[in-house]
Amino acid sequence: MSSLNNPFDPDRPLSRCSCGHHASQAEHDGACSVGDVDALNSRVVQTAVMRALFPQDAERRRFLSVVGASTAWAAISSLVPFGTLEAMAQEKGSLEKKDLNIGFIPITCASPLIMADPLGFYKKQGLNVSVIKTAGWALIRDKVINKEYDASHMLAPMPLAMSMGVGSSPMPVNVATIQNVNGQAITLHVKHKDKRDPKMWKGFKFAVPFEYSMHNFLLRYYVAEHGLDPDKDIQIRVVPPPEMVANLRAGNLDGYLGPDPFNQRAVYDEVGFIHILSKDIWDGHPCCSFGVPTQFVKENPNTFAALYRAVLTAAAMANDPKNRSIMAEVLAPANYLNQPKTVLEQVLTGKFADGLGGVQNVPDRAGFDPFPWYSMAVWILTQMKRWGYIKGDVRYKDIAEQVYLLTDARKRMAEVGLTAPKESYRTFKVMGKEFDPAKPEPYVNSFAIRRT
Repeated sequence: MSSLNNPFDPDRPLSRCSCGHHASQAEHDGACSVGDVDALNSRVVQTAVMRALFPQDAERRRFLSVVGASTAWAAISSLVPFGTLEAMAQEKGSLEKKDLNIGFIPITCASPLIMADPLGFYKKQGLNVSVIKTAGWALIRDKVINKEYDASHMLAPMPLAMSMGVGSSPMPVNVATIQNVNGQAITLHVKHKDKRDPKMWKGFKFAVPFEYSMHNFLLRYYVAEHGLDPDKDIQIRVVPPPEMVANLRAGNLDGYLGPDPFNQRAVYDEVGFIHILSKDIWDGHPCCSFGVPTQFVKENPNTFAALYRAVLTAAAMANDPKNRSIMAEVLAPANYLNQPKTVLEQVLTGKFADGLGGVQNVPDRAGFDPFPWYSMAVWILTQMKRWGYIKGDVRYKDIAEQVYLLTDARKRMAEVGLTAPKESYRTFKVMGKEFDPAKPEPYVNSFAIRRT
């Protein structure tokens, strides 16, 4: 009969039953109840801690013989948070659902979610994930609502809008991580190289990828700061990102505030130029997020935790500048972004042709910091209020903290070795104007051009 060592006394063998703590499987069957599973989990955690404190078997036995096992555990428990450790161990238990469908739009913003597939991060967490290229954001939203997708690449404002029932039937959705920061630009048709002043854009036709997008809110903010009313002086149309370059080439658009790589692709195809990077409007702004229906989170906590760890591991890799060239190679194939590697390298490394005859070097053109600041959500809500997408009193803080899973992010980031900020809110500047998340309503009312 095979045996294993007793965790409290390595010299005393135990016969191997299914849990390892009985003389035989028959004794195990008679003794173990459902409640014993938690006890076994507790013993495993405690044994691991004891071995860490006393790596040498002789040293560990001597300590236990002197003070006794119960006294030893009482003393160590006063210093070590066994409850927390045991909870973490339980969370990494059996997965409620292993086969998952996750949607994405083929843009560089989705890099962490996509890369977790070919690099094996999902499989390492025990998940069998199908990442599914999707044509547009409305389709992403509808497939999540219809439960065809378990989770999805989403624009940062989408979970807020969906949770409030703005633009669709209400469905509570959570933001697990920010997929990327920055990574957008205003691209204009090459025929407009002499119209760099936004005051000259009256009558221009612009595209954004979705109404509830940072692209829409940043474009509106930018033109309004230059004296144009985005609802009266220009036209803003919704165009799926993969169709933006073709529409620019055909003359259907004068420009767009779009996600990469389609800004760089317009330069590559010599049909457009980069007027301004979105980081020069708001440096560090969120673009896309990893959205998960609240019901899925509640019904599949272990699966959600595993999915969270996989995406965060990929985000950590993506956020390291030294990995950007290999990222371009991983993401270039047709089943992912379907773009020339050189286009993706220019976006991800930040060394790029601007379409105006220059080569720019902006290493933080795109970033992949995953932390979902509450203040990001509050700013988005102020712009939804400013432009009439939501009306009446807005519970900014309550909605932000309900939708953005900042506490979960801290916990899961620690599990994969990432350090999360201690603060939950922070101030920042958008085109030089400071935003204080503690004062959202005065901020909305401070704008001369607004719908409210």
